Parts: sequence; C-alpha cells; structure tokens
Amino acid sequence: MQFDLTGADSANAYRLLTSTVVPRPIALVTSIDTNGSINAAPFSFFNMVGSSPPVITLGVANRGQGVAKETRANIEREGEFVVNLVDEALAEAMNICAIDFPDGVSELPQAGLTASASITIRTPRIAEAPVSLECRLHSIVPIGDNRIVLAEVVHLHIRDEFVDLERMHVRTENLKLIGRMHGGGWYARTTDLFDMPRIPYNDWLSGQQ
Repeated sequence: MQFDLTGADSANAYRLLTSTVVPRPIALVTSIDTNGSINAAPFSFFNMVGSSPPVITLGVANRGQGVAKETRANIEREGEFVVNLVDEALAEAMNICAIDFPDGVSELPQAGLTASASITIRTPRIAEAPVSLECRLHSIVPIGDNRIVLAEVVHLHIRDEFVDLERMHVRTENLKLIGRMHGGGWYARTTDLFDMPRIPYNDWLSGQQ
C-alpha cells in the first residue's frame, strides 16, 4: 500500500511511522522545572546523531496548540538535561513517569526512583539507570508542531559492571535495554542478538568472481 504523508494520509503519519520505525531507544529525560523540582519523562523519538562532538536528538511535540511540554520548556530554560537509558528493571518505573501528573509533581518519588548528582550539570540523573548522559542544549529546531532538540553529551555514566576499561568495551548485551515498538504498551527487549560482521570490499569482490 502507498501513503501520502504530505496529503490525504497525513493525519495517520504518527500511527504509521511509529508502527514501522521500530524498535526505538527510550530516553527517560530528567530536567528541572521552575520550582526546582525534578521532572522525568520518557521519549522514544530519540537517538544519537553524531560523535565528534557527541550529539543526541530528541523529538518533542507540543502539549497542545503552541503549548510546550514541560520537558521541552525546562530544557529551553535551563539549557541542560539528562538522558537516562531504560533497562528491563526500569521499565515499570519508566511507564509511571509517562503518567500526566499535575504540574509541580516530581515523577521520581511516584515511580520509586532516586535522584543522583550529575558531574558537569545541575540536573540530576536517575541512580537506577544503567546509563546516563549529561547533556547541554545546542539548539531547538521547530518543524511544524515538532520541536527537534539537539544537545551535546558532556558526561557519560555507565554502571561499572558493564565496562571493560582495558579494552574500552561496553558489554552492551548485558545492559538489557528495552526499545519502543508500536502503539499501546508494546516494547522490545534487546537480548535476542545476532552477529553479522561487515564485509571488506575486496573480500566481497573476490566472492563475486
């Protein structure tokens, strides 16, 4: 089937794309509100888009017509935030953080999570997260109702047991991170892996002869 996402089918773009662009990594973002409370909210429009410098992106839609979501307003005002990655053990707490609590209510205590001091920024990370990325805002790009947040990762926390310092190797398969799938409450585990090494061009060429 064909869908014109710039025309008649545009209203279905969210449903179609979120059901096909999967799995998506989940950023459980901590930010600081105007009262100094810690806001925590999950986003699956998230990924790494550069390494020199290290840059991540978040896609944050408006809450309503012209009304910024709390996370985006906090990031824009403070110029910083933390991306906490979500493993299987953190999944239920992440889901609680997605609840639309009243303004001024911090999601962390509601979800049984603990704030831990960051190293280079004021915004705390989540102690229970296996990986946390301290981020400084680079820019926010408006595209329609979307706000594309670009930020530089200035400090990285990884739980000790997941890092081999001698080889500077992360034991990614042990992180047990989860990814966002299609609508409703569907998620994916990242423990069912397979290895497919890249093929050098000369090796590929010799196999064609």
